[in-house]
Amino acid sequence: MAAAEAADTQLMLGVGLIEKDTNGEVLWVWCYPSTTAPLRDLLLRKCCLTDENKLLHPFVFGQYRRTWFYITTVEVPDSSVLKKVTHFSIVLTAKDFNPEKYSTFARILCRMYLKHGSPVKMMESYIAVLTKGICQSEENGSFLSKDFDARKAYLAGSIKDIVSQFGMETVILHTALMLKKRIVVYHPKIEAVQEFTRTLPALVWHRQDWTILHSYVHLNADELEALQMCPGYIAGFVDLEVSSRPDLYDVFVNLADTEITIAPLAKEAMTMGKLHKEIGQLIVQSAEDPEKSDSQVIQDISLKTREILSNLAPFSEVSGDGEKLVLNFELLKQRRFPPATENFLYHLAAAEQMLNI
Repeated sequence: MAAAEAADTQLMLGVGLIEKDTNGEVLWVWCYPSTTAPLRDLLLRKCCLTDENKLLHPFVFGQYRRTWFYITTVEVPDSSVLKKVTHFSIVLTAKDFNPEKYSTFARILCRMYLKHGSPVKMMESYIAVLTKGICQSEENGSFLSKDFDARKAYLAGSIKDIVSQFGMETVILHTALMLKKRIVVYHPKIEAVQEFTRTLPALVWHRQDWTILHSYVHLNADELEALQMCPGYIAGFVDLEVSSRPDLYDVFVNLADTEITIAPLAKEAMTMGKLHKEIGQLIVQSAEDPEKSDSQVIQDISLKTREILSNLAPFSEVSGDGEKLVLNFELLKQRRFPPATENFLYHLAAAEQMLNI
């Protein structure tokens, strides 16, 4: 038990404070421990206080070079001891994806800062969570790290909502994820982008891999360079200009217009056939069943996915070095699958690193 708690507490990387003063200036005020200049610049960019459109986003999250960031922003009420500050943001950085965990903890830290006007109390609570996985305070609420299971965070989005929006076209997203393609999602509202993108990895539940998620990306050279180092990803943008950057995506989702576009260079790998129609029908049927919960829909899709992966088994053999299974393409060709199915299975083998290169 202690080991599990210790493992959990090792996930937090840092805490920071950004303030907007009565003159409208936004400043990075404090952090513990220290942070790097590129990460600080990124967090200031993500924090809505630096945004010119003045919209307040209570909570945003994303990932940058394997560091998750969670930013909670509040307006300072007149009753607070913070007389020269109009708004502030608490920034938490961590190694794990768990928006619910970090937004809950940040809200407690916000209440502390509003009451005491000094980061000292926040630092004490941060260290308590870092070392013991718990912080307790009567007036600000208690926080227990182990209440927030990673699996719960993975299941927090709604697959049913995605299917009700895109219907049979959801299979394009499933195929792109199976093949580890690059998916870009656009919507002018960051909350819509985050809700949609965080749910997508559940379409390939057998991998349980949320490291592919980059839910809040700006068209900034450093961020794009970091993104393009990832072989496949889901990236969320609020700037429509991203639609004219085909170098960034294989599949483009315009969430505002409910449109999915496959980039010309990805069309060959993403050719749809009878198998995709079957998968699409299963996804829609399962999601439209009012008796089924989101996690049951994910389970149905996962069973179908495993069945597809097991299709590769008869055409696989142990590689020469005995290290892994590789696809025997001749055996696959002998089966005379429809061209789209054969093409998909070949690209799937490539995504699963089963090709002898």
